Amino acid sequence: MTVEPRQAASLILLRNGADGAEVLLVERNPAQRFMGGAWVFPGGAVHPGEDRDHAAAAVRELHEEAGIELPAGTELVPFSRWITPDEEGATMRFDAWFYAARAPEGAEARPDGGECVDARWLTPAATLEAGARGELKVMFPTIKHLELLAETPSVEATLAAARIRTVEPILPKVVTRDGEWAVLLPGEPGYEEA
Repeated sequence: MTVEPRQAASLILLRNGADGAEVLLVERNPAQRFMGGAWVFPGGAVHPGEDRDHAAAAVRELHEEAGIELPAGTELVPFSRWITPDEEGATMRFDAWFYAARAPEGAEARPDGGECVDARWLTPAATLEAGARGELKVMFPTIKHLELLAETPSVEATLAAARIRTVEPILPKVVTRDGEWAVLLPGEPGYEEA
């Protein structure tokens, strides 16, 4: 049975730090059914009737989860679009748009304490290293975004790269190889056969 993906949006909020561009990540409440305890970009489901579009949903979620309000006119650059795989037993799927934006000057995150219990500004590289060491729980889609973010040294460079990149829907496929789970992305060997 196919589970229809819910429309969702996330905000990749960026600021320049001493070691390059930093991104805001929030820790989802460990009690949450979906990705509990994971460090993610603020985001969630689009609310029809309340949100004008995906970008508006991303801005609302940033405010609700991290207490940061974006000034009117802040540029939101479409960064990526990920669709949760339709795998056996899936009960929840998302069709999520990710937007990148520059943080307002002096923005301090205040987690809501319900959905999110902590927030940190980290460089993409530091987050990937902490995830590899098991210090932070970082999920596959977030890892892939952080790898891309680590390629640019500043907020300006990140936004410039995002402005010229074509956003294509990414639908990962989960496969079993030699008894191990693996995630394949479009263009990777074996994706078309999976």
